[in-house]
Amino acid sequence: MKARFANFREFYPYYLAQHANRTSRRLHLAGSLLALACAALALASGRWAWLLGAVPAGYLPAWTGHFFFEHNSPATFRHPLYSLRGDFTMLFEVLTGRTRW
Repeated sequence: MKARFANFREFYPYYLAQHANRTSRRLHLAGSLLALACAALALASGRWAWLLGAVPAGYLPAWTGHFFFEHNSPATFRHPLYSLRGDFTMLFEVLTGRTRW
């Protein structure tokens, strides 16, 4: 059964619970940073093909974390927009010292 969330504030605790494994969180952070790097390269170079690399750069490490370390299904499959926001919220919280990685 698909869990329903009224808003991102309700979703985020669920998102964090799905990322309890430290290695999985680190893979997510690496993927988010790689995706941002691809987007930055696309903007800086004008080579928009780098944007195509942002998607696998972001999701492959994250999904590796889910399948091999968390042993759960990525929230992206059920809540793609909330999950994407969760990825960047977690990244922001780690970079600002609010969340341990």
